[in-house]
Amino acid sequence: MTDNERVEPSKQEWRASLREMGAREGFYEELGPDHTALLVNRGDTLIVTFENLDDVYADGKDKMPWGYGFVERRGWSMLGMMAHDWTWYREEAVFDFFDRLKAEGFFDGYRRVIFYGASMGGYAAAAFSAAHPGAGVVLISPQATLSREDASWETRYRKGWSRDFTSRYGFAPDMVKAAEYVYLFYDPLSPLDAMHAALFRGGNLRKMRCRYFGHRIASLWVKLGILTPIVEGAISGTLTDKEFYHLLRRRRDERRYQKEMLARLQKRGRAAWVAHYCTAIIARAPGPVFRRALKEATANLKR
Repeated sequence: MTDNERVEPSKQEWRASLREMGAREGFYEELGPDHTALLVNRGDTLIVTFENLDDVYADGKDKMPWGYGFVERRGWSMLGMMAHDWTWYREEAVFDFFDRLKAEGFFDGYRRVIFYGASMGGYAAAAFSAAHPGAGVVLISPQATLSREDASWETRYRKGWSRDFTSRYGFAPDMVKAAEYVYLFYDPLSPLDAMHAALFRGGNLRKMRCRYFGHRIASLWVKLGILTPIVEGAISGTLTDKEFYHLLRRRRDERRYQKEMLARLQKRGRAAWVAHYCTAIIARAPGPVFRRALKEATANLKR
């Protein structure tokens, strides 16, 4: 028996439990072989999330779509969109699903509707928000498109290059123009993410810059203990620049952030800056990485 054969039955059972939950509290639909939709209907606020279904199974502590516990505790409803592969949700079955929800007035049954996603999910959240004009949109490190004509500079995500980004729900920046508001979180020092962010424009757009966070912004928010206030504020549409950047100040004591800052200073070749930064870090919390960097920088300054 192979590893896959041992894992697959439990995965099937897990999907069966999602199907049962959908039948009990909303719906569960398989949109072709690659996508799944799970509705858990609880309250008059609906959060529409997008992610990779297999990541939910492999990494999710409660084996539920991202934010299920977060959403459930607040009495909100959730439409969890899941993909089996890196599809960027670019399939007709998904387009038809959102067209149908729009035609049936599904979203009109909620007081507030928020589309949320990160990276590939951020692209999808932006794109399919067009199915409900006036929705709120929360995006973390999203792609605007993977079209080779419009984003030939995008060298990641080869799996998505063959997808059609020119048909329905295609160019994400155009799809969010009818949204009530759009929060877009990105690292302006990550060149490719910054180029995608630059394609999003409009009066409803609120770009929130997360310098030195890299692509996986939300994971660092979790480490800093600031995910909840940021997401709650973005979902409600009340998060201000002042509040957000005040929360980001906690990054100064996070090792991942400190190492990212050190790497960027070293790349610039500024030995004096490296020495000053490492001295400040070591004074608060000694670490071998910063001791070695300080020793090297000091040696370079003496040359």
